[in-house]
Amino acid sequence: GFFQSYAVEVDIKDASNATCLYADWMMRFLITYESNNGDYKTTTLNLSSSVTHNGSVCGNDTQAALVAVQFGEGHSWSFNITKTNETYQGDFITLTYNTNDTAVFPDAKRKGPVTVVVRDPSHPVQLNTVFVCHSFYSFEAENITQIFWNVTLQAFVQNGTVSKKETRCPADTPTSAPTVPPTTANVTTAASTTLSPAPTTAPKPVENPETGNYSLKSGNQTCFLATVGLQLNISQDKPLLININPKTTVADGACGNTTATLKLNDGNSTLIGF
Repeated sequence: GFFQSYAVEVDIKDASNATCLYADWMMRFLITYESNNGDYKTTTLNLSSSVTHNGSVCGNDTQAALVAVQFGEGHSWSFNITKTNETYQGDFITLTYNTNDTAVFPDAKRKGPVTVVVRDPSHPVQLNTVFVCHSFYSFEAENITQIFWNVTLQAFVQNGTVSKKETRCPADTPTSAPTVPPTTANVTTAASTTLSPAPTTAPKPVENPETGNYSLKSGNQTCFLATVGLQLNISQDKPLLININPKTTVADGACGNTTATLKLNDGNSTLIGF
């Protein structure tokens, strides 16, 4: 489920007090950790209402820009961005979570900060262009899923003003309808005065999802089995049905003594956890 999360805005100034890096986004983290009794549990780490951005830097032609935020009980997240002659691109994302935070990790076996570094999977963005992504997108690394949405980001801002030219993420870009080649049925000739309306066709119903077989192993032993067909029904501006395709879905997770976690991730970054 989705719990309370806060947006964070970072506006970094250069020596002349002009904006050189701007970011505004929301994020949360799903973290699987080992409890004191050997079980593996998945918890949600959200941004708190109080976020600092100590250590953030503008960057230049030879130094990477850095967005660094600190939140909650000893948690931090940073994102460094490199520049070429024409583009800027995320390089590494670093998350440090503190299992001493008992509100998030009430029974963690391992105590103290844990740091995970992953390479940013996003594509380069043209300089003097702001990257915008309102849609949810996520990626996994080790035992962590990082989820982002409502992202606005521009590094190496020119003249202190965030650009009005946007680069949208693929999830925000609607797919265009295929072009229909002209035929004798839909071409208007000079002699025609009226056109017969095109026949209407009912929308194609979404088929039942294909059944998939998913399993986890603990060592050489299978510890989790699931045979299930999955369909997501998303209610936004209009209902959207998505079938989970077992041919492109990868099962991950962990088994403990009394609990097990199964995570399914398909090629469209749809994540379902059991």
